[in-house]
Amino acid sequence: MNRRAPSEDPTLGVLLRRWRERALLTQDQLAERAGLNVRTVRRLEAGEPLRPRSASVRSLAEALDLGPAELTTLTRAVTGAPETPAPQGVRPRQLPADVDGFVGRASELAALTGIRAADAVAVTAIDGMAGVGKTALAVRAAHRLASRYPDGHLFVDLHGHTRTTAAADPADLLARLLGALGVEGESIPLHADDRAALYRSVLADRRMLIVLDNAADEGQVRPLLPGTGGCRVLITSRRRLIGLTGARIVSVDVLPQPEAIALFAASAGRERVADAAPGSLSELARCCGRLPLAVRLAAARLKAHPAWTVEYLLQRLREGWPLGELYGGQHSVTTALDLSYRDLPPPLARGYRLLGLHPGAHITPEAAAATLGTPAASATLEQLLEVHLLQEPAPGHYTFHDLIRAHAVAAAEAEEPEPERRAALTRLLDHYSENASAAMDHLYPYEADTRPQPPRRRTAAPADPADWLEAELPNLLPIARFAAENGYREHARHLAGTLHRCLRTRGRYAEADGLHRKALSAAQAAGDRVSEVEALVGLAELDSLRGNHDQAVRKAACALEIARESGHGAGELRALIGLGFAHLEQLDLKRAAEHYRQALDTARAAGHRTGELDALIGSGHVGRALGNEDSAVADLTEALRIARAIGHRTSEARALIGLGYVHLKRAELGPAAGRFERALELARATGYRVGELSCLAALGDLHHLQGRHEPARRCFEEIADLSRRIGNRNWEFEAIHSLGRLDHAAGRPEQALARHDRALRLAGELNQPGDEARAHDGLAHAHDALGRPDQARDHWARALALLTALGITETDERGVDVETLRRRVDQKR
Repeated sequence: MNRRAPSEDPTLGVLLRRWRERALLTQDQLAERAGLNVRTVRRLEAGEPLRPRSASVRSLAEALDLGPAELTTLTRAVTGAPETPAPQGVRPRQLPADVDGFVGRASELAALTGIRAADAVAVTAIDGMAGVGKTALAVRAAHRLASRYPDGHLFVDLHGHTRTTAAADPADLLARLLGALGVEGESIPLHADDRAALYRSVLADRRMLIVLDNAADEGQVRPLLPGTGGCRVLITSRRRLIGLTGARIVSVDVLPQPEAIALFAASAGRERVADAAPGSLSELARCCGRLPLAVRLAAARLKAHPAWTVEYLLQRLREGWPLGELYGGQHSVTTALDLSYRDLPPPLARGYRLLGLHPGAHITPEAAAATLGTPAASATLEQLLEVHLLQEPAPGHYTFHDLIRAHAVAAAEAEEPEPERRAALTRLLDHYSENASAAMDHLYPYEADTRPQPPRRRTAAPADPADWLEAELPNLLPIARFAAENGYREHARHLAGTLHRCLRTRGRYAEADGLHRKALSAAQAAGDRVSEVEALVGLAELDSLRGNHDQAVRKAACALEIARESGHGAGELRALIGLGFAHLEQLDLKRAAEHYRQALDTARAAGHRTGELDALIGSGHVGRALGNEDSAVADLTEALRIARAIGHRTSEARALIGLGYVHLKRAELGPAAGRFERALELARATGYRVGELSCLAALGDLHHLQGRHEPARRCFEEIADLSRRIGNRNWEFEAIHSLGRLDHAAGRPEQALARHDRALRLAGELNQPGDEARAHDGLAHAHDALGRPDQARDHWARALALLTALGITETDERGVDVETLRRRVDQKR
């Protein structure tokens, strides 16, 4: 059964009790069915802060006969995760064009199209040797199935068996699939498990067809499978994926002889084979190993040469390899490819070799022109397309089949001198570096002084910089990694630094982290101190954004030391700001103030306006935390003036948020609301996700202060959703803690207790003692409301000890200060 979950507040205790009563079970009977202790069931229904293991959750679901939707609701209640609404109205249509001249495979097609997906996900894995036509079969089947899946069709190449490209990371693939399903890039979670969970949630109520082409193994595929609902998945792989539980396996072999002959005739044209000598077509099919790729390539050669006969083509194939070695996949393909390659004019053969070196996902005419060093690259692409050595899955985006790319690379390594190969790759890397810089300078001109300059000359920005960056990220990321791993140090440094802002804005922290780590390794190996500083600062900033403040401090401090030793002024400035931010998050306010002061002096001496803004805003927040409101207002007002003067809208939003909090502390609610609402407009207009979280939190606090609990709850639930989707654990804490405060205000102390307990664990994991003190205060209020004065006193005492150890008298949260905490401890003695 697939019942709907209750629409009321889905706390674990409420859910278990209602579902148990619906099943006409006592607590003893439910415990017996689920194999649990009856005391555990009673405590769960009573709302005590327990977190049952996943195996216990599954046992409860089975005992209560829960459907998929109810199991999802139960899991969310256990973990405390809010429901993520699926994007609406996005119906991707990603299937490649159907294959021309498709022949045979009737039994395989029947197996693939005969299964009807009902409530369960139908998964079929197609396996077979390289070049056997697995993708063509999957695409043909997908087109026949497409009308049954009205919510859309997804197609993704997993690069499981590509010689020159590593198998695609499931986390990266999930990001791409979520983007295609309408989830904004910056809203995609950091961790692979969270991305997979969001992916399953988005697909839960959809009927979609998903084609996963060229899988490496079961592990690469499992995170990409829907969890429930009527989706259909077709997978192709060179391996038999027997480890996919419940998947149907369809194995594809070489074509039967009659079908191989029919494929050759259909591909070459009936008129071209009409006069073939008896038996020649059959022998030609055998020479190609009856492998579809080889057959098609041989037919393309015949079709491209009107003077050739089938017998002449057969003779050339015989000359390529001894007959005994031609039967079988790889040799037959190599023979056909060698034949196609040797027939290319020298300029086209050179283009084939050099384009095979491209390490990205697809080749555009502009990238091809850079690689070949000629403006006539479009003609080269079209000619290679005509002889079936390139594919064009999307207009203007060209790709090699895996086997053809491997052949092209082998030809380049054998025939192109190493200096020529390196020169071609340098031109390609220059192309991407220049365009990435131009696009980022157009989108974020006020931050140009924080990014490294490209190794070569600059170029005009692409016509639509934002669209160019989004379309080229599948190339830019592997190309940046390739540069770091293959000695192109300048390009590695430049691309990591240039893409940092782009990836950070989109919430793609893991990919940015990977690029900086590659750049750091390359810089350290080469003794490049400047690049080492930039990579360390980038990694430190990412650690701070993810709440890893101790690591951020270590990396920023190391960067500062190296920058000062090497005279890298811009690096010194960024390291100081990074240290200031990390110490501020840890409430180490004296150190934060000192680093921001040094950063401000350094920025002003160098005329570095962006650095000056960062330092002023940081100093303003430190001033607020220390209670120096006049100083904070002065710094933030100056930052606001500079931000508006240079058009730095994200810094304008940050300054407005700080000023709004000063108004809020002074109980100036009207001015506070105005500051926060304007900052929210700016944050959303610029895609500034962290700023959006700050504004929502500020508005939630304002609503709470005014007693408007439902608007406040909506703000904090939105923060919880967004923070999890972009992997920001700091704001996840704020959402959980604030929702606990609202539960307490609404007279729900048990729910408040559970939320504050989760918030305390999270603050401890983040090593943020100030937030731990706030969580202890929340737990104390909840225990006090439940009539547990001893526990309440203990938590208030712990909060007081934390603030005393930090050497501060108050936090940003009203009522969490030394004086109030000491009074509460004394009252409970």
